[in-house]
Amino acid sequence: MKVIKTEIEDLYIIETKIFEDNRGWFTESYSAKKFKDNGLDIEFIQDNHSLSKEKGVLRGLHFQLSPKAQTKLVRCTRGSIYDVAVDLREDSPTYKKWFGVELNSENKKQFLIPKGFAHGFLTLSDNSEVQYKVDEYYAPEYDRSIRFDDPEINVDWGGDNPILSEKDKNASLLKNSDCNFKY
Repeated sequence: MKVIKTEIEDLYIIETKIFEDNRGWFTESYSAKKFKDNGLDIEFIQDNHSLSKEKGVLRGLHFQLSPKAQTKLVRCTRGSIYDVAVDLREDSPTYKKWFGVELNSENKKQFLIPKGFAHGFLTLSDNSEVQYKVDEYYAPEYDRSIRFDDPEINVDWGGDNPILSEKDKNASLLKNSDCNFKY
């Protein structure tokens, strides 16, 4: 397993070893031991799986408030997505900064997003499937969203007029959010 640091502290790209032959390929997509060996001591408790039928679906920016914040380990197992994390930890040197990475079924990269970050993705192909592990259960009363086009954050999604859910269309700006993350 290869852990790649990004320019934002605690935000990592994970690459697993791929064993390939004439039959196809195999990878160990998650190993608690290998994570611990790399200084990542996270107890994942739930797996989630989504399908976005069309290219241009944007899901996010989502997070759960403390004390129900979630660490996520995200991968795209079918199709392709542009995955984004935004640092919402007040007093962090990278507060309001974002980082994006393409995840797809070909590169098999994973994105480790810690507590204190908002998460979202834009589908780059039809029928994109995303699977992710979390270390905290979904808690609707702590669930929040920030607008994907918040000018304070200014994520470059690389496209116009994304397909949004009602929840994401009605998301608040960060300045109007009750986000409670500290660095």
